[in-house]
Amino acid sequence: MHCALYDADRCRSCQWLEKDYPQQITDKQSHLEQLLVAHPVAQWREPVLSRQQHFRNKAKMVVSGSVERPLLGMLHRDGTAVDLTACPLYPVSFTTIFALLKPFIARAGLTPYHVVRRRGELKYILLTESSRGEFMLRFVLRSTSKLAQLKAALPWLQQQVPALSVISANIQPVPMAVLEGEEEIILTENQALAEQLNHVPLWIRPQSFFQTNPEVAATLYATAREWVSEHNISQMWDLFCGVGGFGLHCAHEHMTLTGIEISPQAIACAQRSAAEMGLSKVQFAALDSTHFALSKQEVPQLVLVNPPRRGLGQALCEYLHQMAPDRILYSSCNAQTLADDIARLPNYQIERVQLFDMFPHTAHYEVLTLLTLRS
Repeated sequence: MHCALYDADRCRSCQWLEKDYPQQITDKQSHLEQLLVAHPVAQWREPVLSRQQHFRNKAKMVVSGSVERPLLGMLHRDGTAVDLTACPLYPVSFTTIFALLKPFIARAGLTPYHVVRRRGELKYILLTESSRGEFMLRFVLRSTSKLAQLKAALPWLQQQVPALSVISANIQPVPMAVLEGEEEIILTENQALAEQLNHVPLWIRPQSFFQTNPEVAATLYATAREWVSEHNISQMWDLFCGVGGFGLHCAHEHMTLTGIEISPQAIACAQRSAAEMGLSKVQFAALDSTHFALSKQEVPQLVLVNPPRRGLGQALCEYLHQMAPDRILYSSCNAQTLADDIARLPNYQIERVQLFDMFPHTAHYEVLTLLTLRS
């Protein structure tokens, strides 16, 4: 993939861009195999590859410059601003919206926030596109002082981009590099962006997590469904379930599924999807996954976990070890913490592993691992 920003040394986010893509995959697979060298793997599946450009469905843009000439991109540590609207990772459709957002910022009088001076209102713009071609646009503001101006200017932007399904303002008053605050103000009738992967309806609310590479995510979810369907699973937990992508793919009318996620916004999305699918034995709750598991006495046949980069941790691994479900399906975005957690589960053997290249041109990747209780 060619990137003018990289060539000009303006952006180095894609640290592996100078590596040929096949070499990137080889290096990631080697890294994963080295991390799991102490744990025999019964079956290695071939890595799942990604498109090399235009694969990201989300842009997180720092807003800098002036209200008349805003700049969307990032800030280097020395305060130098870089325009990232031409980043080749984004869909082509983003180009048009970025071009319209610049005059819109002037129309709405949203002064870009100045980090050093701590002045201005508009901190970030967050843009997400669904596979249906609809968009969610979030304005991260320092306060609500410009909210009325933002609302008044929105009809012009909505007329220019009819596919803007969800628009919101997030209030982030802290003078630190924190992306978003707790308060989210929805400015459209729709409160969630409609998505669909593998014919499974999913919903994305402004503060709920969703994978940034939907094509690879679709393959990941389909693979999890395939692996679960090979066994007669009637009871399953989906911990750290997000908007329910894994659980909703794996569930069927005879399965009792419990999905747990700390984010109420994500849980609302998962509940909406389950209702649309008519899954009466599926329930989702906004709870801490570790606390939920530690409070339960029953043992499901399979526990699916998709933790953040920090992994499961000692307490949850010890509980899973004691609880001893027949299988654990572990989706990880950090192979190091995956390996650490597997070491904490000595009664389990690795049945199969597969790498999913969710993040091309970087050292990061997703990995799906099926653990089976030793007989």
